[in-house]
Amino acid sequence: VLAAWQRPYLNIFKHFRVEEWKRSAKEGDVAALTDTRLKGTIYRIRGSNPASSYLQLPRAGTQSLGLTGRYLYLLFRPLPRKHFLVHLDVTTEENQVVRISFSSLFKEFKSTATWLQFPFVCGAATEGTAQRGAPGAAPADTRWTCLVLDLPSILALYLSRRYSHLRGVKLCSNLLVKNLCTSDLLFEPGVTFSKAQLSDLSCRGVAPMPRELAFPVPKGQKWHDLYDYIRY
Repeated sequence: VLAAWQRPYLNIFKHFRVEEWKRSAKEGDVAALTDTRLKGTIYRIRGSNPASSYLQLPRAGTQSLGLTGRYLYLLFRPLPRKHFLVHLDVTTEENQVVRISFSSLFKEFKSTATWLQFPFVCGAATEGTAQRGAPGAAPADTRWTCLVLDLPSILALYLSRRYSHLRGVKLCSNLLVKNLCTSDLLFEPGVTFSKAQLSDLSCRGVAPMPRELAFPVPKGQKWHDLYDYIRY
């Protein structure tokens, strides 16, 4: 059950005050920028190889975020013509730490008892699959993406393990990041609160994107025409 302070969702960057760098760490070329289109601060992480620059939460590897939400949301955009890498460290109920990694560098899915490596294909606008085109550097017209990871399902499916909590996150170059969030709710982009109430999505655990996690949609345009939504 989600702790009260993590309900209905936890805005990780805001809660851990990423911009102060007291509870988070940065290495290499990491910069906070104002994005006029997204109307807010984003972080740009870039480097000659993905491991050389990163943003890490919590600051020390010995600490744990202790976030128990089922879904992890990563709002990011791969930098054009570059490779990127994301590591998530999760803890199982048996107290085993498992690393879940996504990268455009990986050619194929690989798994060990403590590490799951998922190839990430940029521009995959299909749910439940990341296969459109071949793995490789991000295309020039790469879009802002909402990546949703069902952490208990990933652990159960690939390792037959039970999920306990999210321990740490390491966002490596080359990418732009708007936010990270955990929740037990499945947020659907492009769904308004009135529409959600009308179609009774809430009983299925589906909710509209909270404003602070949403990408802006100009009047007369559709969310899915502007951004990518990928669910694992």
